[in-house]
Amino acid sequence: MPRSVSTVPPPVVPVIVELFTSEGCSSCPPADALLQRLADVSGASGPEIIALGEHVDYWDQLGWKDRFSSALLTNRQRTYGARFNIDSVYTPQMVVDGRSQFVGSDAAAARRAIERAVAAVHATIALRIESASDRAIAVSVSASDVPRPGHGDRADMQVAITEDAVVSEVKRGENRGRTLTHAAVVRSMTTIGQVAEGTATARAEIPLGADWRRDRLKAVAFVQEQRGRAILASAVVPLQTAPR
Repeated sequence: MPRSVSTVPPPVVPVIVELFTSEGCSSCPPADALLQRLADVSGASGPEIIALGEHVDYWDQLGWKDRFSSALLTNRQRTYGARFNIDSVYTPQMVVDGRSQFVGSDAAAARRAIERAVAAVHATIALRIESASDRAIAVSVSASDVPRPGHGDRADMQVAITEDAVVSEVKRGENRGRTLTHAAVVRSMTTIGQVAEGTATARAEIPLGADWRRDRLKAVAFVQEQRGRAILASAVVPLQTAPR
């Protein structure tokens, strides 16, 4: 009789897709829509996509102030700009797992970058929401099998809070008169620890804004090289599943 052979499916490798965007940028809505599509098909027929919509603030003086814009996220984009040797930052820009960048509305480039990111070595990360209230959540993050960063480099353990299905009516600027819908808007991003190599754990309390829709919030944990910028591990948990 033929022998039966059991196969174990390969582990799912989450990939973080960051979009640097702005409500004041007329080229950004198609990129916002692409980020939403990537999030919608996450895990269905390919890798798990963890979306981060990061609104920068350098458009705010050009006719419309984006209520989600953040100087912290602008600085994050500038750090990527130095890493990728870009003369100046721009929107829309997409960055996949901290390893490659391209124009944020380029679906073919996104597909190729995600495929390359999945093939890279990743660590394992576990994210747990220990408790949650209307004002804050307490999280614990543990990472294992973290590869050694490049010479002299270290890695940060970070937690972002994102909000899905956010809608804005833009009244001025390049998108005047448009109603824009955003996916995975980054409401906060916090460094909670560092990892040199191997294993690490960290705990933190993350504040929540009073106007954030709790049923649309997610916590995203990831380990990222400080200088090389590669994201070595990531995980996501919806807040609506958290204990109160």
